[in-house]
Amino acid sequence: MQFQSDFDYSFDPRHNLAFLDPAGDSKPVVLLLHGLGADAESWFYQFPALISAGYRPIAPDIPGFGRSKGYPRRWSVKHTARILADWLTQSGIEQFCLVGHSMGGVVAQELALACEKRIEKLILVNTFAHLRLRFFREARYLIRRFITLNLKGLDEQAVQVAERVFPHPSQAEWRKLAIEKISQSDPKVYKQAMMSLAIFDARRQLHKLKMPALVISGEGDSTVALPIQTEMVKAMPDARQLVIQNAGHAVFLDQPQVFNQALINFLGEQ
Repeated sequence: MQFQSDFDYSFDPRHNLAFLDPAGDSKPVVLLLHGLGADAESWFYQFPALISAGYRPIAPDIPGFGRSKGYPRRWSVKHTARILADWLTQSGIEQFCLVGHSMGGVVAQELALACEKRIEKLILVNTFAHLRLRFFREARYLIRRFITLNLKGLDEQAVQVAERVFPHPSQAEWRKLAIEKISQSDPKVYKQAMMSLAIFDARRQLHKLKMPALVISGEGDSTVALPIQTEMVKAMPDARQLVIQNAGHAVFLDQPQVFNQALINFLGEQ
């Protein structure tokens, strides 16, 4: 198993942004935003399904991560969303559907708030509008991550994350690949991103997101508690939640066929 796509990266030097655009035509655009420490290749199970369904998936390495290095200032959710919004405008992409996982889901909310009228549908995957540490299991894990990152470094924290997201013996190769991806991140940017995510709070803004929205949650997500995800659904005017069984934080990798079918069905709804 290879945690990579069969597609070549493109690069926009104006925004220092690397991205995958395997369809590369005028089909309806679906923008895919990955999680913390990952990159655009996270979505390689989704590319063929979306293309077969008539969509144009575009997945950037979020600014500061993967091949999109050289973040211009201290990393923040808001500035990252601004970079992506400008990149989409400069690329001539005015209307699009938006999918974001975990950190990518947080950036997706900020991007949707910044250009709400441009987004046809919003899909948020195992993410949050505010990461309140009221759930002991998740709070202890996130605090341990931050301590490990600062005291032992990114490599040790990568192991911690990989073991949490891919806990089963059959997922050994996923764990190995996740460790490789996270370890390649810029430690400074990674720390800044963790801090920006920790203080992010869009709860009072979610009512502005009036486009159809779907929150997809893995039943066994041990990173973002399901009640936190459910609260987002209640705050958005036209949102619903789908909980996928036998899946964790990386639901689109744990159950790709179920995830893809749910995604395509939602995108195709009138």
